[in-house]
Amino acid sequence: MTDPADKRRVADMAYDAIESMIATLVLKPGAPIVEAELIERTGLGRTPTREALMRLVANGLIVQLPRRGLLVSDIQLAEHLDLLEARRTLERLIAQTSARRATPPQREALQHCAADMAAAAKRGDLPGYMQADQALDHVNHQACRNTAAVAAVIPMVIQCRRFWYAYQHQGDIAEGARCHVLLADAIARGQADEAGAASDRLMDYLRQFAQQVIA
Repeated sequence: MTDPADKRRVADMAYDAIESMIATLVLKPGAPIVEAELIERTGLGRTPTREALMRLVANGLIVQLPRRGLLVSDIQLAEHLDLLEARRTLERLIAQTSARRATPPQREALQHCAADMAAAAKRGDLPGYMQADQALDHVNHQACRNTAAVAAVIPMVIQCRRFWYAYQHQGDIAEGARCHVLLADAIARGQADEAGAASDRLMDYLRQFAQQVIA
């Protein structure tokens, strides 16, 4: 009998793989979702792929339309600033609780991820930068131990990541890395107030980037 935990891990793998394809614009806005192609690309089965697609619909990255099936959702420029406003509150909460609750290995991992982001930014390696950013988010979300906040913020994080890939030519990854280094350092030192302020600085940076795109 298959272990439910193993099934969950496979479903998570399928979700991560498809989410990455959407966030990095391998699957572009408006593109149809072809289940058989995704199964072939990921090397995973039909059941975990379908579970992943259901989660992506719930998170707003995929839409289901009558007679058209599943499509990758469009990037909504007009709504992006509202998304960042909501994300700001959640990220501050997550940062502050991580500063209080993170284990020593998690604090070290956050600093390592931020250092990887800074190194990738210095060499102009956007894929490496985004991979380190995603790794930092994973550690931060685990460290805060607030599943409600994490569940609410993840769809926003993914939308922001996709927004960045779409308009990266207007971004400053060196500044983005600096904001993440300040955030990771504050959490690592257990300074909740500083972590909240660093989170706000990061959101200010993302808002400025979005305003440049929308203007």
